[in-house]
Amino acid sequence: MQNEDYISAINRMRQEKNAIILAHYYQTSDIQDIADFVGDSLALSQKAVYNEADIILFAGVKFMAETAKILSPQKKVLLPDMDAGCSLADSCSAGDLKKFISENPGRTLIAYINSTTEVKAMADIICTSTNVVQVIESLPEEEKIIFVPDRNMGSYVREKTGRDIIVWDGACHVHENFSPEAILKLRNEYPEAKILVHPECEYPVRQLADFIGSTAGMLEYAGKDKNKAY
Repeated sequence: MQNEDYISAINRMRQEKNAIILAHYYQTSDIQDIADFVGDSLALSQKAVYNEADIILFAGVKFMAETAKILSPQKKVLLPDMDAGCSLADSCSAGDLKKFISENPGRTLIAYINSTTEVKAMADIICTSTNVVQVIESLPEEEKIIFVPDRNMGSYVREKTGRDIIVWDGACHVHENFSPEAILKLRNEYPEAKILVHPECEYPVRQLADFIGSTAGMLEYAGKDKNKAY
């Protein structure tokens, strides 16, 4: 089948089954082009809540589809690839986390939304990369915290807030692939370009950033900023 045939078949089935397609920002452009909505994982799940579709097809990883099901329990949620996992979410199992909590009692558990359903169920608060700093700053200054599952985001928030935070030792292997050396090489080639960094990146990379924020935050920053290269 040609791409046009696939697109026609997808559009026909989408209408017949009253379905919507959600595509994460990290999907390739051809998948984004056929999606009803493109965005960050939580924002997509929230859009599905207010949509009249009976079926949600989530072009993303497993924890994203789980989040969509949590917010829309009455709808059928489909994940095209059941093996589409996330190294960050997979780094923190509920069993290991239960043991970790018992070793560090008396702390509020804050879970980044990029975690499994089982871990979310154990959390006192669930945050996103957009609101993580605000969430922690909303708590009393003396409150002690466990942050899971991303060590880089946890250290970033600890730097920003100065709070007493124990960080789970997990990470996204994709974000950790970015190196200061590679970024500095690009900066030398494109000195006019600003560097936008996600808080899941390691500290040496964050130190080079002109802006640190979520994927949506980076897009918003680039849209409003007067610079022409990033």
